Amino acid sequence: MRKLKIKWLGQSCFLITSENGTKILTDPFKNMLGYKLPEIEANIVSTSHNHSDHNNINAVKCSFTHFNELGTFDVNGIAIKGVATFHDKALGTKRGKNTIYNFSIDGINVCHCGDLGHVLTDTQINEIGTVDILLLPTGGRATIGALDAVQVMKQLNPAIVIPMHYRTKAFGLLGFLFEKVDKFIAASGLKTKKCEELDIDKADIKESKEDKEIVILQYD
Repeated sequence: MRKLKIKWLGQSCFLITSENGTKILTDPFKNMLGYKLPEIEANIVSTSHNHSDHNNINAVKCSFTHFNELGTFDVNGIAIKGVATFHDKALGTKRGKNTIYNFSIDGINVCHCGDLGHVLTDTQINEIGTVDILLLPTGGRATIGALDAVQVMKQLNPAIVIPMHYRTKAFGLLGFLFEKVDKFIAASGLKTKKCEELDIDKADIKESKEDKEIVILQYD
């Protein structure tokens, strides 16, 4: 049986593949901070904001539908909702705006927070809607850090949280820019598992709702 697949390519970039093979790429980056993005194909590309470690759509070597705006959309049977947030705690005056995308894929809601810089308002929580899998920045400095990330996790109440935008070995000497993911894990109180790629379906989500967890996807 085919399942939804989620692979982390570094920073805030994920390749999400639906059961029928539709590929969604989030926040592709220019090669920087020690990460290297391979040549890649995707049907849908989303960019949460216009910074170079999130908006390198030229990395995609085929035709695709690009989303970098607010609203509700439907492509290849995938419902997409873009919700307005900010890159900082000062209503965007320091780092600008940020868009959270909630993708409904194979009956699973995958929410990508981009470079979210604040905890959510009640209005934003309602606009985002149901979240099954939350792709959440946890590294601090340019985004929310561990403690705010835990609060956002509680606000959206996903079955599974996949951290992103935190310090990894790829950063080398630039690692000081972000916190390690360990701080978020410790503050969350949730069990954690590691894997190279998450394969999941609606039945798995139903089980995970009963026993929430953090999934650490390994960067190749």
